[in-house]
Amino acid sequence: MRYWLMKSEPYEFSIDDFSALPTQTIAWEGVRNYQSRNFMRNQMAIGDQFFLSLVL
Repeated sequence: MRYWLMKSEPYEFSIDDFSALPTQTIAWEGVRNYQSRNFMRNQMAIGDQFFLSLVL
């Protein structure tokens, strides 16, 4: 199991949005950085943990 640090803009998807859907899978779209996209696509796995940072 790996740990990841994720960032989201609050107007895109807030912590309230995450807490409202605790058992659902949510698509993470709009990743503009190719290296980040590749990590998410190729290395993240079900069961990995993440820390969410919201940028205000």
